[in-house]
Amino acid sequence: MVASKKSKKAMESFNSRLALVMKSGKFTIGYRSTLKSIRQGKSKLIIIANNTPALRKSEIEYYCMLAKVGVHHYSGNNIDLGTACGKYFRVGSLCITDTGDSDIIRTIPTGRE
Repeated sequence: MVASKKSKKAMESFNSRLALVMKSGKFTIGYRSTLKSIRQGKSKLIIIANNTPALRKSEIEYYCMLAKVGVHHYSGNNIDLGTACGKYFRVGSLCITDTGDSDIIRTIPTGRE
């Protein structure tokens, strides 16, 4: 029970940081626009929902590895990610190009050292 409470608190913290990015930063939503911004070198962080198809997920991860961009695997499904973004539709992948006032990149371990 303690572990689930801790993960829920971390999830809420991530959702609040994501909401701040949506309000004050720049982002693109969707698979095609995410790949496009990675190729252009504009992306800072990629967020992928946990029910994204494996081939699509691995392709995004491969592009991110080549471009040295951080990837965060969102613990909820695409409906939850869309709700966290403040949208009324499903969001499978999300690319953050400018964080605005949020510190989402510094607080998430992205494996980019």
